[in-house]
Amino acid sequence: MPELPEVEVVRRGLAEQVTGRVISQVEVLHPRAVRRNIGSLADDLLGERIRCVSRRGKYLWLPLSGGDIALVAHLGMSGQLLVRSSAVPDEKHLRVRFRFADNGPQLRFVDQRTFGGVMSARLVSDGGGGRLPDIISHISPDLLDPAFDEAAGVARIRAKNTEIKRALLDQSVVSGIGNIYADEALWRAKLHGRRLTGGLTPTKISELLGHAKAVMAEALAQGGTSFDALYVNVNGESGYFDRSLSAYGQEGEPCGHCGSLIRREKFMGRSSFSCPRCQRKGKGPRPQDKV
Repeated sequence: MPELPEVEVVRRGLAEQVTGRVISQVEVLHPRAVRRNIGSLADDLLGERIRCVSRRGKYLWLPLSGGDIALVAHLGMSGQLLVRSSAVPDEKHLRVRFRFADNGPQLRFVDQRTFGGVMSARLVSDGGGGRLPDIISHISPDLLDPAFDEAAGVARIRAKNTEIKRALLDQSVVSGIGNIYADEALWRAKLHGRRLTGGLTPTKISELLGHAKAVMAEALAQGGTSFDALYVNVNGESGYFDRSLSAYGQEGEPCGHCGSLIRREKFMGRSSFSCPRCQRKGKGPRPQDKV
């Protein structure tokens, strides 16, 4: 699933190519792609001008000229937002098409697995002078957001008293971190993902969040992480950070810290990668894994 760096790459591309344009047509080609929309997506969007492109965690939203509505997108496992000339043939898994009054390039939502979607949503106060869609008001600011309060984030993580990787993946605690960057940050901090947050000092958790912020910034600079053709930017281009990963996907490769071979374990129904020497699980009871 695309994580914060990949979604931010898409946001920047969209901001360059759709800001200020007026939506003239909305064509829904697969109803599941708009299953969370209340009413007709076209009725909410037609004639509206896109004011900007915003992001919180893994969600994108495009505030519209009417002031109270935004177009919201979540890429899910395989979603793509592509800006394409009308001369480009439709993609096999094209789900929603947006045309604009200037007859320029279209915005296309493509999703092979149809776990993502686009929808309209009401804008509400974010509590800090800004506005965000009501459907994501429960999502925490992410580590690259100036509104993120590190001290409060550390306190939320410790209060959970759950496995530290589970806490990192909890979007209400800190948003934007997924499986890839959680593993990378934990490897840099030399922490095993099953360590309990209540047993970690605030200083150690703060250090871990610093590593998570750093690794996502590095990934963003390289266009994100692409393991297959499903993650691309708005021009259909892949990112290159997968070549710089130290833990995730590196099973059997030597640890960059100590040389031990990286191992793969099951965690929350997905693969988790760590060094058996640098990242010890520690002692004591742990919550049962829930798949």
